[in-house]
Formats: sequence, structure tokens, C-alpha cells
Amino acid sequence: MAAYYNEIDPYAAQWLRNLIAAGHIANGDVDERSIEDVKPDDLKTYTQCHFFAGIGVWSYALRQAGWPDDKPVWTGSCPCQPFSAAGKGKGLTDKRHLWPAFFHLICQCKPDIIFGEQVASTDGIVWLELVQSDLEAENYTTAAIDLCAAGFGAPHIRQRLYWLADTHGDRLQRKRTNNNSERRKKQDVQQTGLCDRARNNDNRMVNTDNGEFNTITGCATRKTEKKITSRPKVFKSWESGRTGDYVSGYWENADWLLCRDGKLRPIESGTFPLAHGITSRVGRLRAYGNAIVAPVAKTFIKAFISTKK
Repeated sequence: MAAYYNEIDPYAAQWLRNLIAAGHIANGDVDERSIEDVKPDDLKTYTQCHFFAGIGVWSYALRQAGWPDDKPVWTGSCPCQPFSAAGKGKGLTDKRHLWPAFFHLICQCKPDIIFGEQVASTDGIVWLELVQSDLEAENYTTAAIDLCAAGFGAPHIRQRLYWLADTHGDRLQRKRTNNNSERRKKQDVQQTGLCDRARNNDNRMVNTDNGEFNTITGCATRKTEKKITSRPKVFKSWESGRTGDYVSGYWENADWLLCRDGKLRPIESGTFPLAHGITSRVGRLRAYGNAIVAPVAKTFIKAFISTKK
């Protein structure tokens, strides 16, 4: 059975088709209609449905996390512009607030598992409260966590709320209850200095039910470093006991460019140039800017999978 990708941007939609053809994401069909025009009957033949699909990173992350293409799941990263601090601040009154359309399809089709993501702003938290309230009214168990890409080795912050909904969440709830009865405490999570500056919040609390969730919340406190003169020096994170670079994992081979303001910034090795006039530059930047961060989504999905074992 095929996957369904809903993406209104023609450039990103064609990108999805190219990725499908290359085998990088689950095989399926791309629908360029607005989600408001999609009917529940349109989705009956699909195993996986990805709304606001962008360039298919949810499908890619699912594969990376070990989620088979033939295992049912829905994903949806609703537009963040109404809730972003950089936007006009219209919030729930913005016409791009498309959760109601997404929720209508959820109510009609009743997918077992849903993964989603939203900007971690004050308005984004208000949005998340609405989403969780709606889903719980439909007998879903919901969970959410605030994660930043910098906590996964990325050179940028990209603070996001990752959430999930599960129709079979009773086992997860029992596990959480039993775990809490044994611990009777909350884990204090230290974030990276980057995240602290972005959120203006030094300490945050979160319940952790297993080691996997400890891993995805483990953004250790960063020590002050000397001024960078070439490639950044290796530093030791005393909070986590790990030694690493300013970037790691997917980003560890980044190229460092000296910018006009005198600061070094990492970019993907061999990435396309950003000179004015480059073909498809705007489309690419928009697609990249709207995409989720695959290593973050992958770990979030794996953490959920671990609760089902």
C-alpha cells in the first residue's frame, strides 16, 4: 500500500516526487490540493499519510527510526507562521491556522498513531494545548516535548514542540504511572547554552520514563569557550560527561565559512551556493526552512517505539 503526501507548494511537491522516485522516502502519491479540500474518502487506500509534507522529512525520519513503510502512521507539521515570534502574531485567527482541517480528517479516519511538530513559541504552546485537548476528546493519549536541533549536534537552535497521539496509549500511561510511583520525582533537564539564551530559561522539568527519553532531553550545559579563530575547538560538556565538537553527528563534517560580520558559520559540506540569482534558490531555501530536523524527529520516533516494547 502507498503513502499519501499532501503538499500545496508546487516546488516542494515536485521535490517529493523526485525523492520518491529515488527511493529516499516511502513510495506514494503527492496531492497538491489544500488540506481543506481533502476528503476522508481520499485517504482510504493509504497506509501512511503525511500532511504539510514539505520535502518528506517525516517519512525519511520514520525509516531512519526503524518504522516500516507498511506500518500505518500519520504525520503533520501544521504551518508555524501564525505562531512564530517572527510572524504577525495572529495565532488562531490566522487563515494559515489549519489544525481544524487536519483534525477533521483525524476524526473521520481515526489513525492509530500521529506524529507532529510546531514552533516552540508562547503562541505555539497555546496551539499545542488546543491540539492536545481536541485529540484527548477523541480518546487519544497525547505526549509532547520541547526539543532543539542544537541538542543533537546541529549548528542552529531550531526550537520545536514535537508531539504524538496514540489510540492505544493505555499501556504507555500505565508504564508512566508505575515509573512515577517508584521514582516520585522529576528529572531536572539542563539545556545547551544556545537553548537557554533562546528561551531565557535556565532550568526546565520533565518526566522521563526510560533511558531513551533521557537521551532526547539531554541537552547539556555548554561551557564558555575561547574566541573561534578557525574550526571550532573541541569542548567537554561536564554535565553529560561527553566530549564533542560544536557540531556533531550529521553536521560533523560541515564546512565553516567566515561571514561579513566576522563570525564563522557552518554549512553542509558541498552545499549549493547562496549567491544572488542562483536558479531555484528561493524555492530551496523555503523548502529547507519549513522542514523538520531529521535527527531530532528520528530520536523522538525511536523513543515512542521503545515504549511499545
